[in-house]
Amino acid sequence: MTDQATADLWPGERTEAARRLLLAAVESFARRGYHATTTRDIATAAGMSPAALYIHYPSKAALLSEISRTGHRATLDLVEGAEAASGEPVEQMRRLVEEFTAWHARGHTVGRIVNNELHALPEDAFADVAELRIRIEDTVRRIIEKGVARGEFEVPDARTAARAVTSLGIDVARWYTDRSTESPEELGRRYGVLVLRMLGSATD
Repeated sequence: MTDQATADLWPGERTEAARRLLLAAVESFARRGYHATTTRDIATAAGMSPAALYIHYPSKAALLSEISRTGHRATLDLVEGAEAASGEPVEQMRRLVEEFTAWHARGHTVGRIVNNELHALPEDAFADVAELRIRIEDTVRRIIEKGVARGEFEVPDARTAARAVTSLGIDVARWYTDRSTESPEELGRRYGVLVLRMLGSATD
């Protein structure tokens, strides 16, 4: 079953058939892995013929590319929104980690795909996604550097710390399931506390 965060990635700007194919591709890639999935698998899961798939997408690589771009764009919007919501580094980081973590818990299916299948992307899509990932990391790094400058964070290297922060959230998609005992929101709050302590903040 598609998790809600994945379904929300394509709320209505695609045709219904294209949206069904994207959600079917997510399900198929998650179940079989990208390389073991065929276009017939995706079309069947969407309740369509293989020929109908090609009306909307030229290949399964095109589907993976859209899934990956959309997933990364959603997380970039979330991270940039957290930075814009406050001028205080501690509050920026708390909100960023809470929402980033909760998103990867709610969207654990697509989260696993976009991170595990990076090297299956066509070259142009990989370049687009790499740029989005850099922008995500740079936003986290900026917040950390601002906190260090104000004496609110203490870390030996801001870029390494930024990678550690994003890695914690991303890894949630690897192990989180619908049977997990913590809600995405509760997990986000706990990770927020952990990250602030990791960054040397006296406030958590």
